[in-house]
Amino acid sequence: MDYLLQVKIGALVGLLLLTLLFGLIPARIKWFRDTNGSELHSTVLSLISCFAGGVFLAACLLDIIPDYLSDISAELDVRKVETSFPLAEFIMAAGFFMVLILERIVLNCREAAESQEERSPLMADNKNGHGHGHGHGHGHGTNPDLEGSGQHVHVDFQAHSPFRSFMLFLSLSLHSVFEGLAIGLQSTDSKVLEICIAILVHKSIIVFSLSVKLVQSAVRPLWIAAYISVFAMMSPIGIAIGISVMEAKLAAGALIQAVLEGLAAGTFIYITFLEILPHELNSPGKQLLKVLFILLGFSIMAALTFIG
Repeated sequence: MDYLLQVKIGALVGLLLLTLLFGLIPARIKWFRDTNGSELHSTVLSLISCFAGGVFLAACLLDIIPDYLSDISAELDVRKVETSFPLAEFIMAAGFFMVLILERIVLNCREAAESQEERSPLMADNKNGHGHGHGHGHGHGTNPDLEGSGQHVHVDFQAHSPFRSFMLFLSLSLHSVFEGLAIGLQSTDSKVLEICIAILVHKSIIVFSLSVKLVQSAVRPLWIAAYISVFAMMSPIGIAIGISVMEAKLAAGALIQAVLEGLAAGTFIYITFLEILPHELNSPGKQLLKVLFILLGFSIMAALTFIG
C-alpha cells in the first residue's frame, strides 16, 4: 500500500502543477486577451474556441455521460431499485435545468440593472448636448455609433458571459473531482498511472480551452488566476478524497458521487450545446473550417478515450 500511496501522491502533485501551467498560458499571454485584433487574430481565436467546443462535446458524450450512466446503474442495481422511469437521465435533466434557471435569473437581474443605468446617463447626455456649444454637439453626434458598437459588443459578451464561464468552470471542476476520485480509488499502481496520464492529457487540453473562454469573457485577470488555481486543485482534491474513501468505507458515498456526476453531466450538456457550439456556429464566416476544428477537437478526445 505504501508504494501505491506514493504513486497517488505523485499523481496528485503532477496534475496540480501541469494544470496550472496550461491554464495560465492563455491568461498570461496578451495575444489571447486582445479582443480588437486583426481579422486573422479573431479567426484564430474563433477556431481555438471551436476546437475547445469539440473537446467539450467529446468530454460530454464520450467521457462524462458514459461514466455517470454506468456508475448510477451500478448503484441502483446494488440498492435493488427497479423503475421504468429513466431516473439516470432525469438527474442529468435536473443538472441542465439548474444551470438554465440560474443563468436566466442572473441575466434578468443584470438586464433590469442595465436598463435603469441606461435611462439616467441618456438624460444627462441630452442636457449636456443642449448646454454646451456647437463643437460639443458635434462630438455627441458620434454617440449613436458608439452606442451601436457597444450594443454589438454586449450581444457578443452575452454569448461569452462571465456567468456561463463560471458555470462551465463549475461543471468542469466537479468532473475533475470525480476524475481525481477515479485515481484515488484505484487499487493497483499501474492503473493509477494509466488513468493519471489519460487525465493529464485530457485536463491540459480542457484547462487551456477553459482559460481561453475565461479570457474572452472579459473576466478580470485576478479572477482568471483564481479560477485556474481552483480548477487545478480539483483533481488533487478528488485524489485525496479517493484515498480517504479507500481508507474509510462509506455506505452511501458511491450513490452521492453518482448523483453529483449526473448533475455535472447535465451542466456539461447545457454548456456544450447552448453556449459554446451555437456561439461559434452562429457567428459569420469560415463555417466549414469551424466545423473542421470542432471535429478535430472531438476526434483527438475520441482517440484518447479509445486508447485510454
